[in-house]
Amino acid sequence: MVPLREASAASTRMPGEMIEPARPTAEAATPLPDLVLYRRDGCQLCDEARAVLEGLLAERAMAGLLVPRLIERDIATNADLERAFFATIPVVELGDHRIELATSTARLRRLLTDGLPAEPAAPSRA
Repeated sequence: MVPLREASAASTRMPGEMIEPARPTAEAATPLPDLVLYRRDGCQLCDEARAVLEGLLAERAMAGLLVPRLIERDIATNADLERAFFATIPVVELGDHRIELATSTARLRRLLTDGLPAEPAAPSRA
């Protein structure tokens, strides 16, 4: 006679039961690009662009839409960035989309709309 194995308390599966793999959410399947603000200290337009971006990201969050992470890069810390963007800051990038002299709320909103998936954010699990 073959001894019976005791069922593990942690296992509630039946013998031979298939386990369906977790389906990745759209958010997990395609990570959001970072929203990058190229700026420098003392740039009033850069401060205004940051405030506009923060407001637009808050609007997206309230609407349940995906919100990218906002990264600020000081062009004064990198000679290549300073050469590339000195005359055009604030510059905002999202993925392969870029806006130079990014001061228009409408243009920045369009950048977010065009550069991000339209689906709502996955509900947070508390």
